[in-house]
Amino acid sequence: MLQRLLPALCLSLAVASAWAQADTPPAASEPEAAEAGEQILVVGQRPGPGLWKVTKDDHVLWVFGTYSPLPEKMEWRSQQVEAILAKSQEYLTPPAASANVGFFRGLTLLPSLIGLKKNPDGATLHDVLPPDVYARWQPLKAKYLGDDDSIERERPIFAADTLFDAGLKQAGLSKGYDVSRKIDSIVKQHKLKVTQTGIELTMDDPSKLLKDFKKSQLADAQCFSKTLARLESDIDAMRVRANAWSKGDLEGIQKLNYADQESECSNAMRNGEFARNQPGFQNIKERMQASWLAAAEKALASNNSSFASLRLADILDPRGYLHQLKARGYRVEDPDGEVY
Repeated sequence: MLQRLLPALCLSLAVASAWAQADTPPAASEPEAAEAGEQILVVGQRPGPGLWKVTKDDHVLWVFGTYSPLPEKMEWRSQQVEAILAKSQEYLTPPAASANVGFFRGLTLLPSLIGLKKNPDGATLHDVLPPDVYARWQPLKAKYLGDDDSIERERPIFAADTLFDAGLKQAGLSKGYDVSRKIDSIVKQHKLKVTQTGIELTMDDPSKLLKDFKKSQLADAQCFSKTLARLESDIDAMRVRANAWSKGDLEGIQKLNYADQESECSNAMRNGEFARNQPGFQNIKERMQASWLAAAEKALASNNSSFASLRLADILDPRGYLHQLKARGYRVEDPDGEVY
């Protein structure tokens, strides 16, 4: 029980699940239409996209682009990734933000987690959401969650996440964590040096942070509305994008339309009053990028071959990680060998 609760505590304290995703690049003006033949999700073993290549002199950093959601029954395996990891010297973990309050300190905070997901003052979704948004919620809740009314007292950002997960499951999609776990196992198999690129979120008083979070309102109605919009109109497009990733279809990948649901939900947390009062919770996105770039440059200077994983959104973002390396004088090629 404690092994499950303590990671949840740290996650709740940092609200890192939202911030670690960072912002997605701007959406295309019109989403691509889901072609009839693409709505069937691929199954079996798939390689995913090729690798981006960052070089300077004779040193190279290979970057693999992850994506979510993916087909639930897909098994990922890339011989290219396995071969390159086998001859690399270092693996850079994906950008992340986390908090660690310590085991015994965490035990004392466990009672404070009760009610963490609930709206302040016993409010319900009907109370805190605009009427038109709540009207859209009801049919989607019935479709994906059934008669569970306990969710009506949760904050919109948490209710939205539960609904989205249920919608993905019905559509035969998953968050795609198996791909990251597979890469981790290959890294362990070849005993690569692992460099954690994430940042630590410091807290002066974790118990006060929890109390402040419980009392504070979050501007998360927009996050909730964007989540509903994806489930209302984007399921088929999600299937198209999942298939494009699984088949390594770079042209299809480059046309991906990343809805801004994640950035809206991240902003709701990042801009909450409870976070604004914490000095260690400021400029998280910028600090994450700076930490990763510093690790990447150090790896490129030290190793003949290094390997990293980044979300496709962060790779394709014109302000993202690889474009920042290009601006610093590194050569960046996409999986087709095209130079940025």
